[in-house]
Amino acid sequence: MTCAACAQRIERRLNKLDGVTATVNYATEKAAVQLAGPVALDEAAHDTAARDAAVAQLIAAVEKTGYSAQEPAPLTEEPSAAGPAARELVGLRRRLLISAMLTVPVVLLAMIPALQFPWWNWVSLALTLPVVLWAGWPFHRAAALNARAGAATMDTLISLGTLAALLWSLYAMIFGAAGDPQLRHEFVFFTEPPWAAGAAHQMGAANIYFEVAAAVTVFLLLGRYFEKRSKSRAGQALRSLLNMGVKEVAVLRDGDEVLIPVRQLAVGDEFIVRPGEKIATDGTVVTGASAVDMSMLTGESVPVEVAEGDSVTGATMNSSGRLIVRAARVGADTQLAQMARLVEEAQSGKAHVQRLADRISGIFVPIVLIISLLTLLLWLLLGPSAEFAFTAAVAVLIIACPCALGLATPTALLVGTGRGAQLGILIRGPEVLEASRGIDTVVLDKTGTVTTGAMKLAAMHSARAWSLRNDQNATDDDAELLRLAGALEAASEHPIARAVTNAARETLGSTSGKLPAVSDFMNHQGYGVSGVISGQTVMVGRRKLLRQQGIDLPDEVAGLLAQAESQGSTPVLVAVDGDFAGVLIVSDAVKDTSAEAVARFAAMGLSTVLLTGDNAGAADRVAAEVGIEEVIAEALPQDKVAAIIRLQEQGRTVAMVGDGVNDAAALAQADLGIAMGTGTDVAMNAAGITVMRGDLRSVADSLALSRRTLRVIKSNLFWAFGYNVAAIPLAALGLLNPMLAGAAMVFSSLSVLGNSLRLRGFKGV
Repeated sequence: MTCAACAQRIERRLNKLDGVTATVNYATEKAAVQLAGPVALDEAAHDTAARDAAVAQLIAAVEKTGYSAQEPAPLTEEPSAAGPAARELVGLRRRLLISAMLTVPVVLLAMIPALQFPWWNWVSLALTLPVVLWAGWPFHRAAALNARAGAATMDTLISLGTLAALLWSLYAMIFGAAGDPQLRHEFVFFTEPPWAAGAAHQMGAANIYFEVAAAVTVFLLLGRYFEKRSKSRAGQALRSLLNMGVKEVAVLRDGDEVLIPVRQLAVGDEFIVRPGEKIATDGTVVTGASAVDMSMLTGESVPVEVAEGDSVTGATMNSSGRLIVRAARVGADTQLAQMARLVEEAQSGKAHVQRLADRISGIFVPIVLIISLLTLLLWLLLGPSAEFAFTAAVAVLIIACPCALGLATPTALLVGTGRGAQLGILIRGPEVLEASRGIDTVVLDKTGTVTTGAMKLAAMHSARAWSLRNDQNATDDDAELLRLAGALEAASEHPIARAVTNAARETLGSTSGKLPAVSDFMNHQGYGVSGVISGQTVMVGRRKLLRQQGIDLPDEVAGLLAQAESQGSTPVLVAVDGDFAGVLIVSDAVKDTSAEAVARFAAMGLSTVLLTGDNAGAADRVAAEVGIEEVIAEALPQDKVAAIIRLQEQGRTVAMVGDGVNDAAALAQADLGIAMGTGTDVAMNAAGITVMRGDLRSVADSLALSRRTLRVIKSNLFWAFGYNVAAIPLAALGLLNPMLAGAAMVFSSLSVLGNSLRLRGFKGV
């Protein structure tokens, strides 16, 4: 495809097929196709023959339109260096270099009369023919194919303009005075209008335009080359995502290590990851502990500690220890492949502004042809020479090529979504960019979004420390309380139990092997656990468990428990040998970055609301800690949706940020849904943006990136529309040399590409 009009034609042809809904993207040169009816996509996926037939039908429809097509390689495969796109770029560069070498002397001879030796005009003809006919062949071929289909595109304008300049010059040399070996030719960028004093427009066929035909061809080849190369650079983020993956992996087979290609890895296989190696695929740590650098995938700079039972993500770097990992997802199901798929889907979609530009491009070319023909006829009727009329008509054809218009939106979208992927921000589609424009309110879920979502020990109070507040042994008593409780809870999988055990290990500086052993462990379902540690009977659990065993609590404990529960914390009581020993307070800790993120929202002019299913005490505590004033608590999933609707009815445009299944409906209801990548797949599927880091600052970055990308799209469209609107009248009035028109058209396209590529430097707010 060579312009947005080409994409429009292919899209229309595909959409005429039964059960086909297609979107063709000029920038990515891909068609996103949904099949329904006779050959539904999910049915075809299970029926190879039906799927192949459907693909063949789609390709045949594209070829009937005058273009070629092929099915893209799977996302899990790297793009080939010898693929069609790479070959096209090499061929384009060859045409450009050869045509440029041939064109330079033609332009110099035309522009500098002192260089015009006898027969220079015939030498110019010899040099120009291969430039226009061979180097410009892609334009002429595409124009002919389009004409056969009864359509006109940018290639039609280019082909008509350059061939008209060449044929007119041939006519002037054979039948006019331009064939004189002693011809002297003055060159001007801006032609004199017919009303100018002394303007000479009665020269008939005395002028030649070889320099116009050759230079316009070179300018357009140059523009197309830079366009192709820039689009390749713009899509680099997607390729770099795919290149993150491992190529080979050491798999354990019957106790032996076997090195296999990663594509042969199957779910359930156990593989080895040594320090400094990338993790081959998503899985669960079976043996070992290490720090994993997630920065390549999520942008998070701090390594994450993992141990047995923890999940790890493919393409992340194992920093320290040796791990054995059991594969949970492979190939197209991995998080890396899903990220790449989301990026590609976003780049293949179309925003409202792009659909508008496509529609305009589709009707723009025929209108330009009519304007060019009217320019020719009117100037012939008004009296100036045929030469002047012809020059103005050719200038209209060349300067009106709608390259910039077709590139304005898709290139910005391509670069913006690619940059987002590098920062761990996945923008699902172009409509998301438009949704971000009017956001004035950010609604935050609490657990897992503002808070860590993981229980942590917040405080501990031993019974002896209460009675001996000033005793120097009070700290030792707290430590002993935590040691016993942590040892007992180590045998439990409950999140609260893990919080207590982790705190014991961190505070006491112990490894799991150094915590005392537990015997006679018993799980009292819903109440707590008990066991024997070093001959002492230890119980850890709720108040009801201690009451069942006849253990009395000091009076002051009731106030402490009430206070903890009112703040959303969970008190865990400990008894040793039938006596109350103390209380551990466990709570969901606020993320270190949440307060900074809320401050960033405020700096962007956004108001923030905390929306949670937790109790009001817990919600108020978290809101006060991070600086949120508006709180909606104790909301069930349907209440969250109702709260979003109420805010929208107040005239607010709402972005909802969440991570859980209970947030999915609210994410879908909001004007813009943003899911934390550390949450559930359900939440991510319901959201328009996914931030892979569990960091609210990334949400601020995602909104800033969306807004900036939209601003770039608008500025691109402004300059593209403005350029055509301003330049066509100048060309029609005969004020532009066609060669200058060609150069200006190329500059317009390159400026749009350059403006879009600025997004690669986005670093966040």
